[in-house]
Amino acid sequence: MATFGSGVRILMLLDVVRFFLNLAMSAPILDVRNLSVAFPTKSGMVSAVKSVSFAIAPGETLSLVGESGSGKSVTALALIGLLDRRAVVTGEIWFRSSEAPPVNLLTLSREARRQYRGRLISMIFQEPLSSLNPVYTCGDQVIEALRLHQSLDRAAARDRAVALFEEVQLPAPAQMLGRYPHQLSGGQQQRVMIAIALAGNPAVLIADEPTTALDVTIQATILDLLRDLQAARGTAILFITHDMGVVSEIADRVAVMYKGDLVEIAPVYDLFAQPQHPYTQGLLNCRPRPHKRLRRLPTVSDFMTVQPAAAGGEEKLVAKLRSPAEAAALLAEVSAAEAAQHRQALLQQTPLLRVQQLTKSFPVRRGFLAKKTELRAVDHVSFEVYPGETLGLVGESGCGKSTLSRCLLRLIEPTAGQVYFEDRSVLDLSPAALRRLRREMQIVFQNPYGSLDARQSIGAAITEPMRIHQLGDSEAERQAKAAELLERVGLEASALRRMPHEFSGGQRQRICIARTLACEPKFIICDESVSALDVSVQAQVLNLLKDLQQAFQLTYIFISHDLSVVKFVSDRILVMNQGRVEEIGPADEIYHAPQQPYTQQLIAAIPEADLDSLRQRQQADRSLAR
Repeated sequence: MATFGSGVRILMLLDVVRFFLNLAMSAPILDVRNLSVAFPTKSGMVSAVKSVSFAIAPGETLSLVGESGSGKSVTALALIGLLDRRAVVTGEIWFRSSEAPPVNLLTLSREARRQYRGRLISMIFQEPLSSLNPVYTCGDQVIEALRLHQSLDRAAARDRAVALFEEVQLPAPAQMLGRYPHQLSGGQQQRVMIAIALAGNPAVLIADEPTTALDVTIQATILDLLRDLQAARGTAILFITHDMGVVSEIADRVAVMYKGDLVEIAPVYDLFAQPQHPYTQGLLNCRPRPHKRLRRLPTVSDFMTVQPAAAGGEEKLVAKLRSPAEAAALLAEVSAAEAAQHRQALLQQTPLLRVQQLTKSFPVRRGFLAKKTELRAVDHVSFEVYPGETLGLVGESGCGKSTLSRCLLRLIEPTAGQVYFEDRSVLDLSPAALRRLRREMQIVFQNPYGSLDARQSIGAAITEPMRIHQLGDSEAERQAKAAELLERVGLEASALRRMPHEFSGGQRQRICIARTLACEPKFIICDESVSALDVSVQAQVLNLLKDLQQAFQLTYIFISHDLSVVKFVSDRILVMNQGRVEEIGPADEIYHAPQQPYTQQLIAAIPEADLDSLRQRQQADRSLAR
């Protein structure tokens, strides 16, 4: 009996040990309580984050989503201790790990906080090229982090750097040590940033928009890499993004922020299946649906309205109530028959633009004494664009999309081939004739910040092309037209007197579109013109482009690496790969039945933010847990 009793006590003791081990494993490694961040301005303190609370467990991925200005990045910088010294931070940030006792990071001095940053809590920033030092090799930058956080000598740090490069799946890891950031692709630069972030073997990894500027194939690779690293290391990840498709791929739970407030937090499947807050509903519906062709994209304002703040109070978000008919109209679809009929009507016209065997080559010399070779960025490309059509142009970075668009407008001179616009040979025009033609052929660039002169008012920016092309009989008439164009793109006429820095990114892009329309063009190239915008602003700009196309009978070439966006806006899609046309066809056919392996690879890499894929992932996670 004594032996039996001893066995029972041992079993009971083992159960207690297992209980506390499970408790320790499920306890949050990062526990944020009532975090608030405010910045001083001339008019007083401005709150960027307001009493935000959340927790992250070891091995968990919490995705923080919201539009620009919602407080996501400020929250991340507060966690890692990289905010401006003037920022006023209150609340608690509790960090727990096996290497250190629980500590409220906000109570530590700046010197003590530095012991946690990089070693126990690390961060991957959005833009790798601006985060990496251009004068140091990638190897030196990883070795520096290793020596700082792990106290290794240079030889050991070098060996560990090669192992890290191999872990993040960089090709030829030993050779990568000697390369500079500019010699790497965007995806490779981001992998180097991940290697630096992992150098201290952190318990918490903050990823701030790490895939926003990447192609879908590279994005999918980086997401897979982060998942594999998390599984191998048990790292907790705070993943910041505004792309709900990416959220569905990587997150375990999702926290939604709006103007500094945390409005909703839930497991990823629950959030997608039954979003509770109207702002979350708006975010989920803004993104184009892969398997549906909506007439218009819903926006956040379609799902909620903001009640103005009462005296001494705060503004409130209220859901918009609508009838079943109004709800159905909001998500109205274009039928396959209607799309086919519209496309057939377009293709029966005479082409507006004809491109024949267009080629652009650049001389390349890989060493001082090396023989000069040739890089063919555009390789015998041929296609046609019809009046009123939107031709989507897709492909990975470096495939030749932007080079092709600049050749069409002769912003760079092609090496060979022909471009005909309304049966006029664009490449044979004199400078004076080309200047006149450019009034009819315009481009909207990707970066609205670089497209506007910071010293020029919005009114001057819009009226300048009118003066150049002698449109309007007087300055007053041009100003009136500029005001009309601003109202057409959803801005007020009073914006004419303001400067570019006074507007958000989405508003600047609308101003660039208004300036383009000032020339009364027939043909517009949109070169990644919505890729840097939040999903809600992106939806507004895409709806605007479709409205303007109908109002002004415009023809578009729409360039993007986001195939969901291209499918929504395009009649046909042209896929480019390594300077060549991979395939061209109706948007629905390219998306749902791609013929070429390269196109199939692009389509397969698109994050699927639908309940079926989320349900399959949830079931797989539960099976793995059992």
